[in-house]
Amino acid sequence: MSEQQPQHQFQIQKIYLKDVSLETPNAPHIFRQTWEPEIGLQLNNTAVDLGESTHEVVLTLTVTAKLQDKTAYIVEIQQAGIFTIGGYTQEELGQLLGAYCPNLLFPFAREAVSDLVTKGGFPPLLLAPINFDLLYQEQLQKQREAQGTH
Repeated sequence: MSEQQPQHQFQIQKIYLKDVSLETPNAPHIFRQTWEPEIGLQLNNTAVDLGESTHEVVLTLTVTAKLQDKTAYIVEIQQAGIFTIGGYTQEELGQLLGAYCPNLLFPFAREAVSDLVTKGGFPPLLLAPINFDLLYQEQLQKQREAQGTH
């Protein structure tokens, strides 16, 4: 036991809203229609190395509700966190930044979306849980396939 393994370090420094937007382009007329919307969700995740084992992870959610051909609302949330992460391999770090941290941020983003939608005068919206581990693995697979074809 003379060799020391690097000690794993993971700490949440801060969780915060980086950007928030709510658009209701067809208000007030949209409120007079029967509420049976099509809901679309787009996800994006970015990570920036801030130095000294510190990383900012930003989870972006864009939710669009449409009634027929009219947009009821568009909500965009950038939920961010600053994390101290050390002692992990590059592969483990990728998994933490690409799946684990977004999974931690999602409940905060989901709450912000729900609050904005309700404050915009619409019925509450509760987004379903998301499997960020699966999304991360799918992204890795796409990257491997793209590298294999070039």
